[in-house]
Amino acid sequence: MFRGFTTPLTGRTEHERTTVASAWAYIRTETGSAAVLLAATVAALIWVNTAPGSYETAWHTHLSIRVGHHGVDLDMRDWVNSGLMTLFFLVVGLEARREFDLGELRDRRRIPLPLLAGICGMVVPVLIYLLVNSGTSTEHGWGVAMSTDTAFALGMLALLGSRFPRRLHTFILTVAVVDDFVALAVIAVAYSDHISWTPLLVGVGVLVVVAIVRSSGVRRGLVYGALGIVAWVAFLHSGVDPLVVGLVFGMMSYAYQASRDDLERATGLFRSFREQPTADLEREARLGIASALSPNDRLQRIWHPWTSYVIVPLFALANAGIAINGTLLGEAFSSRITLGILLGYGLGKPIAIYGASAISTRLSRGRLRPPVGWGAVLGGGTIAGIGFTVSLLIATLAFHGRQLDQAKIGVLSAVVFAMLATTVVALVIERLPEARRARALLGTAQSVVDLADPVDPERDHIRGALDAPVTVVEYGDFECPYCGQAEDVVRELLADFGDVRYVWRHLPLSDVHPHAQLAAEASEAAALQGKFWEMHDELMAHQDALNVKACCGTPRRSAWTWTSSSRRCGRTRAGSG
Repeated sequence: MFRGFTTPLTGRTEHERTTVASAWAYIRTETGSAAVLLAATVAALIWVNTAPGSYETAWHTHLSIRVGHHGVDLDMRDWVNSGLMTLFFLVVGLEARREFDLGELRDRRRIPLPLLAGICGMVVPVLIYLLVNSGTSTEHGWGVAMSTDTAFALGMLALLGSRFPRRLHTFILTVAVVDDFVALAVIAVAYSDHISWTPLLVGVGVLVVVAIVRSSGVRRGLVYGALGIVAWVAFLHSGVDPLVVGLVFGMMSYAYQASRDDLERATGLFRSFREQPTADLEREARLGIASALSPNDRLQRIWHPWTSYVIVPLFALANAGIAINGTLLGEAFSSRITLGILLGYGLGKPIAIYGASAISTRLSRGRLRPPVGWGAVLGGGTIAGIGFTVSLLIATLAFHGRQLDQAKIGVLSAVVFAMLATTVVALVIERLPEARRARALLGTAQSVVDLADPVDPERDHIRGALDAPVTVVEYGDFECPYCGQAEDVVRELLADFGDVRYVWRHLPLSDVHPHAQLAAEASEAAALQGKFWEMHDELMAHQDALNVKACCGTPRRSAWTWTSSSRRCGRTRAGSG
């Protein structure tokens, strides 16, 4: 197997394919749920405008859950907003953790740009809102004009199809993760009720216990579920919005690639089931396969579809209902609340995201740059002007009555404006000459390359300059004909380019190449004598003549020789030198 890398060396073996696949599974779910979310919003508007009494009655119905003298009593809207939406922020935390562990942010040098773009994309709209509402009682609603709705934004990009590159989806997803993280902190600090310290300390203590249990290697979902419920109830009674519990749980769930040992164990369990398909072995195989995945993967697989297709649309159904009439629309579009939200999202978001990216690129002299072209960055800034889920959540905390309706109209108007503005940007880019269009969409940034095992000069076999900016890693088999064909290409590459280093790593496929393992052992024996590459070249030159023979009259497993028409012969015992 042969792998080449033309991006700067990171010192780890590539596992980008699985990472990208996981990211795109996330994005496909988000974009697919956008249609459901839109349908729920339309359903809420139809419901409240045809039967306003039943709409309010349904969502003001109280539901109490009690154990003895203690319990929780909330209306249905609060159960959705503070209860079910905790699972939404759990998924936000899981995706944030994945981005840090396996996604774009695994290269820590890439953290500053989306972090800065996300923060500026919140600060500038807030400043615009405060400027519009300066000196009025509506200033406290500044948090409404802040957060991007991930599902709607990615759904709109999906509708635009090939007009924007795929990397823009990932860039906006990363910015939105930062966005949601800061927004929840704002909710917990600025929009929480009077704080009761005793239950707050209990909730924090439970989170500490969760961290200890997780570090102990416990992977029982029921344990974390019980602790999560206790923490949620404690935060609810403390006055701090319990949504923070979901985010913290998500951030604690590490994401990592399945280890070889876990995969081998899962393979063995599956083979046992294939040989004897019983219910017990089926259960063991299923659990073994599941245990090979990281907690982050397993939790996302369970909760991401539920939050995207059920919880967030249910939130829209509970909060997007507005009894629309001419009088309300007239009041709204002359209201500072509506105008502040619309201008904050419509102008503040694209200006902030584009400006932060441009300034970062300039000040860093190109070391920090977005993964797409500047036209795509502008399109990403306009699409980030879609603020729905978290905006409506904060609106319900900041406003009541007529002011809440004006805020909702501002949020919905910003969604429409962002969709139209992004479409205009896409159409303008589409009309550029081909070369300029490609540069506007793709830019010049390189994608992140990840190597799982660091290149170690003390362990790896390396040809070329050790500090070369480009590394080629080959996982090779001395008996593999394709590795033999690649050898000529590698030699030409090293001869023509002085900025390449070549690394050979053993991957003998013993099931199809019976002599590959012994050949690899012999090359390592030669390496102990400082002759690895001489042995490597001989083995590659005689791939079709490798054979196991008895040496010195004594058959030994590690004894081998090759023969050829030129009668050249060599032999060694692995590890003997």
